[in-house]
Amino acid sequence: QVQLVESGGGLVQAGDSLRLSCAASGRPFPNYNMAWFRQAPGKEREFVAGITWTGYRTSVAATVRGRFFISRDNNKYTVYLQMNSLKAEDTAVYYCAAKILDTDVEVAASDYPYWGQGAQVTVSS
Repeated sequence: QVQLVESGGGLVQAGDSLRLSCAASGRPFPNYNMAWFRQAPGKEREFVAGITWTGYRTSVAATVRGRFFISRDNNKYTVYLQMNSLKAEDTAVYYCAAKILDTDVEVAASDYPYWGQGAQVTVSS
């Protein structure tokens, strides 16, 4: 089992950048595909970005493509979400998720058994 802790959330203005971090502990981090999801009030949890255990393959939702970037540092057991040109509609709780290694990035929340507690990101317009 792996434990996940997000950090880096906060209140920013539209157009600003923010980087979220997700620190993992437990079983060897390189064994897990990682992903970021977000959930806004009254909305379903949605896939934002994911990365395979090797880091060679990533997937980013169309709504944030070109603005958000996912990366990982297996030596630091950490996955990152760099968010640029933030918009008010990016306001949500952002969750880090993990699943045992796979060759591709899964986009369904149900595919990820391990979750962090979430980090609030609020973008003011």
